[in-house]
Amino acid sequence: MSTPASTRSAGATGTIAVATLMLFSMFFGAGNLIFPPMLGVEAGTGFPLAITGFLAAGVLLPVLSVIAVAITGDDIYDLAQRGGKIFGLIFPILVYLAIGAFYALPRTAVVSFSTAVTPLTGLNSTAAAAVFSAIFFALSLALAFDPTGLVDKLGKYLTPILLTLLIVLVALSVLTLQSNPGPATEKYTSHPLSAGLIEGYLTMDSLAALAFGIMVVSSLRYKGVPNGPTLVRGVGTAAIGAGALLGVIYVGLGIVGQRVPDARNYDDGATLLAHAAESTMGFTGMVVFGLIVFLACLSTAAGLIGATSEFFHRIMPGISYRLWAIIFAVISLMVSTMGLETVLAIAAPIIGFLYPAAITLVFLTLIEPIFRRKLHYAFLFSLAVAVIWAALMTTISLGWGASVTRPLIDWAPMHAQQLGWVVPTLIAAGIGYVADLIVRPVRAVPVGGEHQLEAELRRGHRDSEALEEAVITHDPEAIAEVEASDAEEALEALDQRIDAIERERAEASARLEALDEARELAEQHAADIRGASDS
Repeated sequence: MSTPASTRSAGATGTIAVATLMLFSMFFGAGNLIFPPMLGVEAGTGFPLAITGFLAAGVLLPVLSVIAVAITGDDIYDLAQRGGKIFGLIFPILVYLAIGAFYALPRTAVVSFSTAVTPLTGLNSTAAAAVFSAIFFALSLALAFDPTGLVDKLGKYLTPILLTLLIVLVALSVLTLQSNPGPATEKYTSHPLSAGLIEGYLTMDSLAALAFGIMVVSSLRYKGVPNGPTLVRGVGTAAIGAGALLGVIYVGLGIVGQRVPDARNYDDGATLLAHAAESTMGFTGMVVFGLIVFLACLSTAAGLIGATSEFFHRIMPGISYRLWAIIFAVISLMVSTMGLETVLAIAAPIIGFLYPAAITLVFLTLIEPIFRRKLHYAFLFSLAVAVIWAALMTTISLGWGASVTRPLIDWAPMHAQQLGWVVPTLIAAGIGYVADLIVRPVRAVPVGGEHQLEAELRRGHRDSEALEEAVITHDPEAIAEVEASDAEEALEALDQRIDAIERERAEASARLEALDEARELAEQHAADIRGASDS
C-alpha cells in the first residue's frame, strides 16, 4: 500500500524542522552569544543599520554557504574540487582542522569553563579546567558517537531547551532594563552599516557553515530525501530557517546590549549578559546564563565532532567514523589545556587565510547554475587570486616581510577593512568566465549530489523547450545547434556515468570482501565457543 502524499509531506516537513533546529544549535556557539550585545553597546543610536550589516555577513553568508554545499553534493570536499585536485584536498582538510580540533572545538570547552562554571563555582585552577574539559568532551563525544541520531539529539532535545532559555533571558532583559543607548563609538559613527558588515564578516561563521553542511545533507538523505533539486530545496529550507532563528536572537541580544545600564563599563559581551541575567533574575539568572553558554558550546562541539569525523572517514574510509570521533575529541581535550590565547594565536592566521577562498567558492557555486554551464576557469582564476591575496595578508599580519608585501595589496579598495581581496578576485572571476565561454563546451551543472548524466537529462528537458520553439519559428540553424549540443553532451555525460558505475562496482566488491572476512571470523569465533563448551 502506498503512503499518502499528505503523510509523506508531513514527514518531510518534520525532518526539515528538526534539521533547522540542529543547524541553529551548531551555529550558535559562545562567540555568537557575545558578539551582538557588544555591537548593541558600541553602535549606539546607529544600531539598526549596524545590526543589518552584521546579519548580512554573519547570517546570510553562512546560510548561502550551507546551500552551496548542498548544490555540490555532500560536503566541502565536493565544493573544493572546483579549484583543482590539489586545492580540493588541502583546502577542506585545513578548514576542518582549523575550525575543529585545533581551534573551535577546544575553544568550546575553554569558554564553557570560564564563562559558565567559574562564575558559579569559583573554580579557576588548571586542574579544575582539565577535569571539566574531559567531562565536556566525553558528553560531546557521546552526542556525536551515532551520526544518524545526532540530528534528533540536537534538534529535538538540546535546541528547544537552549532556545527557551535564550528567549527568557532576552525577553526579561528587554522588558526590565530601561537604559537608553549611548552615542556610537568612532567606527560606528560615520558608517554603521559597513562597520556591522565587517563585524559579521569577522565572525567567520561561513567556514563553520561549510563544515556543518555535511550534517544537514546526510541527515536529510538518511530520512529519505532524494538527490537533486529536492535535496537542495530541503537543505535550503533548513538553512534559511536556522538563519531566521539566528537573526531574531542576534537582534534581541543586541537590544539587550543597548538596555544594560553603564554598558560601556563591560569588557566583553559575556560579562554584560551575565550582569543582565543577574539583574533580572538574581542567582537564578546566573544559572540560566551558565546553562545557555554550556548548551551553546556543547551543541557546537557535538556538531563539529560529527562533521569533522564524517569528512575524514570519507577521505580515509579505513578508519571508522567512531574512531575518528574519539581521535578528535582527545586532540581537542589536549589542545584545550594549552589555553585560549595560545590556541587563538595558532588558529587565527590559518582561519584568516582560508576565508577569502571559502567565500569565493560559495559565491561562484551559487551563481554557476544561473549561467547553465559548468564553470572551470572562473573558479581556477578567482581562487588563485583569493589564495595568493590571503597569503600576502597573512604574512603581513604575522610581521613577515611586511615592507615588501604590503605595497602589493595596499592599493585595493577596502584593504583597510581586510576586504582588499574582493575586487581583484571578482576581476579574475570575470576573466575566467570569458575563458570558459571561449574554450569550454556548455555542460549542465549537477546539483544536490546528481550525476552528470542526471543533470544533462534535466537540462535536456529544458532544451526540448528551446527545440520546440525553434521548430515553431522554422529556424533550422537553431534546431541544428540544439540537437548537436544535446548529442555531444549526452555522449560525454554517458562516459562519465560509466566511469561512476565502475567506481561504484569496485567499492561494492571491496565491501563484499570485507563482509566475507567478517563472516569467516564470526564462524571461527562461534566454532571456538562451541569447542570450549563441549570440552
